Amino acid sequence: MNSGKSMFYIVLAGLLVLLISASLFVVRENEVALRLQLGEIVDSNFEPGLHFKVPLVQNVKIFDKRIQTLDLEPERFLTVEKKFVVVDSFAKWRISDVAQYFRSTRGSPAQTSRLLSARINAALRDEFGKRTIQEVVSGERTEIMRKLAREADASAADLGVEIVDVRVKQIDFEEAISENIYERMRTERHRVAAELRAEGAEAAERIQANADRQRTEILANAYRDAELLRGEGDAQAAEIYAKAFDRNREFYNFWRSLKAYREVFRDGSSMMVLDPDSEFFRYFKSEQPKP
Repeated sequence: MNSGKSMFYIVLAGLLVLLISASLFVVRENEVALRLQLGEIVDSNFEPGLHFKVPLVQNVKIFDKRIQTLDLEPERFLTVEKKFVVVDSFAKWRISDVAQYFRSTRGSPAQTSRLLSARINAALRDEFGKRTIQEVVSGERTEIMRKLAREADASAADLGVEIVDVRVKQIDFEEAISENIYERMRTERHRVAAELRAEGAEAAERIQANADRQRTEILANAYRDAELLRGEGDAQAAEIYAKAFDRNREFYNFWRSLKAYREVFRDGSSMMVLDPDSEFFRYFKSEQPKP
């Protein structure tokens, strides 16, 4: 009898433990939860911690609320130039409204990926359709990604998720388009190089012209200063000569006659036919100079 009661109590305790465990659930810091009753949402505002539910009648769905990565399949998009590009991209997203998320996707990762991919690809298609290939591969890509993230986030609001970011990993082109792009890039680089060379040549000409002008100005100023100094020197020399010769005019005449003799008879073969009474030889006629 006692053993039968003991077994009853053990079974009862086990049932109670099962009942209590079935009535409790835990929500962690990185999770969001839904409490469902017969498939309908009855509560979605759960703080991290221990919570209760009605066993058998209610069940709980728990989802990760951290940022998750959606790796999109490469898609072909048409640019404004009517040329196709193959875009490989990915998106970062997280649950923002768990109740709306469950209503839209039933919590299925596959359904979530499909719906998000459709919305993100639509945003990519719209944005690439407004751009040229050069704009897509140039430095404007950062601005394009920001606009894509905003547009994709707005389009995914009805799914109860927030698209944090959209990034393009790689952009590929068809072979003919690639060659055309590379040729355009080469042409652009040649154009830039030609412009830089032209600017350099212009700057060199400008520098050379400026240097020539400065050289001409410096030489002109130097020649002017030299002529002024030479004129001043000649004037001073003439003044000194005039003062010196004015003291003794006869000596001055004698000195000039000696200078003339020296120039005439320098080579020793000169011949002059003059009247013996010529003034040129007057200092050869007397020992004393005439007053």
